[in-house]
Amino acid sequence: MAPVNDPSAPAAALRRLLDLLAQGAPVEHFARPGAQARTAGAGAADQALVDEATRVALDIRRTLDQHRRREAELTALFDTAGDLAALRDLDAVLRAIVRRARTLLGTDCAYLTLNDPVVGDTFMRVTDGSVSAAFQQLRLGMGEGLGGLVAQTARPYASSDYRADDRFRHTSTIDAGVREEGLRGILGVPLRVASRVIGVLYAADRSVREFAPDAVALLSSLADHAAVAIDGARLLEETRTALVELNAATETARAHSEAARLATETHDRLTDLVLRGGDVTDVAREVAALLRGGLVVHDADGAELARVATEPIGAPAQGVAASRSGGRAVPVDGVWVCAVLAGPELLGSIALTGRADLSDSDRRLFERTGLVTALLLLLRRSVAHAEDRVRGELLSELLTPRSPGHAPDTDSRRIRARKLGVDLARPHSLLVLHCDAALRPRLSTEAARRARALDGLAGLHEGHVVLLAPAERPGRLARSLATELGQAVGAPVTVGSAGPAGDPGGLPAVYAEAVRCLRALHALGHTGHGAALPDLGFVGLLLGDHGDVGGYVDQVLGPVIDYDAQRGTELVRTLQAYYVHGASLSKAKEALHIHVNTVVQRLDRIRRLLGEDWNSPARALELQLALRLHLLSNSGPPRA
Repeated sequence: MAPVNDPSAPAAALRRLLDLLAQGAPVEHFARPGAQARTAGAGAADQALVDEATRVALDIRRTLDQHRRREAELTALFDTAGDLAALRDLDAVLRAIVRRARTLLGTDCAYLTLNDPVVGDTFMRVTDGSVSAAFQQLRLGMGEGLGGLVAQTARPYASSDYRADDRFRHTSTIDAGVREEGLRGILGVPLRVASRVIGVLYAADRSVREFAPDAVALLSSLADHAAVAIDGARLLEETRTALVELNAATETARAHSEAARLATETHDRLTDLVLRGGDVTDVAREVAALLRGGLVVHDADGAELARVATEPIGAPAQGVAASRSGGRAVPVDGVWVCAVLAGPELLGSIALTGRADLSDSDRRLFERTGLVTALLLLLRRSVAHAEDRVRGELLSELLTPRSPGHAPDTDSRRIRARKLGVDLARPHSLLVLHCDAALRPRLSTEAARRARALDGLAGLHEGHVVLLAPAERPGRLARSLATELGQAVGAPVTVGSAGPAGDPGGLPAVYAEAVRCLRALHALGHTGHGAALPDLGFVGLLLGDHGDVGGYVDQVLGPVIDYDAQRGTELVRTLQAYYVHGASLSKAKEALHIHVNTVVQRLDRIRRLLGEDWNSPARALELQLALRLHLLSNSGPPRA
C-alpha cells in the first residue's frame, strides 16, 4: 500500500532539525527528520527541501562545534595567561599547561621536556596521563626521536604512528619508553624564547591518530605560554638571587662595620688596660665579659695563669698544637683554644668555654686576646728575668764567704731580700740541684719559679743551680723538689740539701754541706733523688761538718728506742745481743737468759718497726753503728 502524501511532513521535518540544532544533538540524529518525511510520503520536491535543510543544519552544527572548541581553546589560553600573571610556582603552571594540552587536544597523554645545555640533551620535566616510570625518566639526545628532532630544528613534528614512522632516528631507549607507555600518535612543538629553543611540548595518543593543523596551532600557542612561564620564572629567580645577594652584601657590610667598630673599641680597651698596668687576669676578665663566656689562660707548660667564670680545665694539647700550626683559634670538644705566640715561640694558650660557636668578629676578638696576652707574658718574663738576676746576685753574695776582717753587711742584705719578698730572719735551708748540662738552663728557670713560690731565692753559684728557701727540714724539701723538677725538665734532677741556717752568716757553710751531700748522692748511685746528709746514714754522718750523733741514732734506731721507752721492753738490748753473737738466735737467747721463741718474737717486732729490709747487709751495718753510738754516747734515754 503506497504511503499517503502528508503536506505537513516537510514543515515538521524542518522544525525537528531546528530543535536538534538547539539541543546540540549528535550528528547521527540529524538524519531522522528526512527519513520520517520520506516515510510520511513527502513529494520529491518536499523531500529535496528536507534533505537540503539537513545538509545546512549539519554545516551549522559543525560551525557551532568549531566555535565552541575555539571558545574553549581561547578560554584555556586566557586562563593560562592569568596563571602566568599570578606566577608563584613554576611547576604548578607547567602542570596546568600540560593538563590543558591533553584536555583540549583530547589525547591520552601530554608531556613537556626541557633542554639541558650542559649535557646536550632534553629531559622529561612534566607529564600528565603517563603511567610508565621509565617513560617519565626519559632523556632524548638532540636529533633523537621525534622530540629530539623538534628540539634540534625548532619546528613542530607530528606522527600518526611513531613506532612505524621511519622519518625519525629511533633509539632502543626511546622506543622502549614509548612502547611501555603504549603511545602511537605523537605531536611535538618547540618551546621558544626569542630564537632559542628551551624544550618541547607534546600531545600523544595510545592509538593511531592524525593531527590536524588546528591541533598543531593550539599546542604551539600553549607551548608559547609555557616558554613565557619558564623564562619568566628564570628572570624572577635571577631577580630574587640578585636581591638575596644584595641583602647579603648589605648585611656583610654592616657586619664588617660593626666588627670593625667592636675591634677598635676592644683594642682601645685592652691597650688602656695594659698601659694601666693590668695583668693577665685583668685581660681575661675583660675578654670573658666581651665574649660572654669563661676564660682560662695557661703558660707554655700548661700551668694555669688566670681563670674567669669557668671551672678549672687543662690546656688542650691537641687544640694548642692545631692553633699554633694554623695561626687561628680552633674548637676542641666545645672549647675554643688559641695559642699565645711570640713569633714561633709558644708562650701559653687561652681556652674559651661556654661558646659552642663564634662569629667571625668574636673569633677575631678572641685571637686578638692572644696577641695582648703574648705581650703581657713577654713583659712578665722580662720582669721575672730581671728579678731573677737580682735574686741570683743576692744569693751569690749570701753564699760567698767573707774574707777575714770583713764582717758581712747583714742588715743591708736583709733589706734587699725583704724587697724581693724574702725574710732572712727565718731559718733557711739550702738546696743544690743538678741535672744533665744541656738541661741546666731549663732547670735554672724552673728553680727560679719554684723559689718565687716558696718566698726564697734561686740562681747560679760556682756552676751549681742553688735554691734558698725557708724550711726546717731540708731533706723533705729536697725529695719533693727532685720529683717536681725532674718532671718539669723531663730528666732526673738530683738535689743535695743542708740547713737550716738561722742567720745569713752561716749560709756559706750550709752551702758547702749541701754540695757534699749532692756529691755523696751521685757517689751512692742515688741520681734523681733528693736528701740531706742525715738521710744518708753513716755516710752523711762522716761527711757532715759536725756529726749529729743523736740525730743519726734517732733516724736509724729511733722507732725501736721509742718502743722500749713507751712499753718498758728490751728490744734494743735484744738487737745488740743478736748482732754481738753473730746473728745467732741460740747464742742470743743464752746471753739474754730467755727462750729462743722470745728472741724470735722480739726480732719480729723489730722487723715491723724498722721495715722488712732491717737485716739486709747495708741496714745491718747502719743498725750496728747506731747501736754502738747509742751505747757509747748514751744518746738514747727513754723518751716520753
